[in-house]
Amino acid sequence: MNLLARLNAWERLMRLDKPIGILLLAWPTLWALWVSGGGNPSPFIVWIFMLGTVLMRSAGCVINDFADRNFDGHVERTRKRPLVTGEVGTREALLLAAGLALFAFILILPLHRLVILLSFAALFLAASYPFTKRFFAIPQAWLGVAFGFGIPMAYAAQLYTVPNEAWLLLAANVFWAIAYDTEYAMVDRDDDLKIGIRTSAITFGRFDVAAVMICYGITLSLLALYGQLENLGLPFYVGLLVAAGIATYHYTLIRERDRARCFRAFLHNNWLGAVVFAGIVADYALR
Repeated sequence: MNLLARLNAWERLMRLDKPIGILLLAWPTLWALWVSGGGNPSPFIVWIFMLGTVLMRSAGCVINDFADRNFDGHVERTRKRPLVTGEVGTREALLLAAGLALFAFILILPLHRLVILLSFAALFLAASYPFTKRFFAIPQAWLGVAFGFGIPMAYAAQLYTVPNEAWLLLAANVFWAIAYDTEYAMVDRDDDLKIGIRTSAITFGRFDVAAVMICYGITLSLLALYGQLENLGLPFYVGLLVAAGIATYHYTLIRERDRARCFRAFLHNNWLGAVVFAGIVADYALR
């Protein structure tokens, strides 16, 4: 395999050609960076966290494909992934994941030591998530913690502590992740049942749509409480109102459980995260 082909395989293994995961990881981190920074976060810290988001999401994708390498070939959507086709070997994949994680760790070394300590928990969450699908009925909850762990790290980077509000925001992200990743899991439910993978879509069964909407409701309620505790104003709550409208739109997409429309709803969560962030930015900008 020539260099260009190998780089192409690495790109697909890290899912750089599918940036939705980066965005869903970035939005809650940005929420926390802006609020913990009083609307004026350090550009240097923002840069570190955004680059770290790309690196850790990429490492997480590699670890996920390594863990699922014996299953992905049986799923239509994943049967052409590089570890399944043999374009990338298992040892090569593990070295790539380790390199990405190491680079992400080096990035945070200039930050407060609490950030460095929290990074070990973040690495454990990212590395262990793929394996929770073997035994955990709702692995999406674990994903929510992993995808939201940039929240306490963002607070630690700027305030040198992690207040209760940060953990509340992390809880909101957990329910948001269950909502959007259940939509994603609804796409692969039939294949997952065949190969024995556990997902929230399987666990919720015929109540899957209701569970997604309940999780959206809990997410927005926790965000509203978070806004109250952090003294956020009207623009933030307008953002939440728009987010509620987006969640309602997702109901129209998933209610028939059509695979393509469920996947569309999953992708559309980027806009839900974006409008919450826009509300936070607008709130501080208009003070």
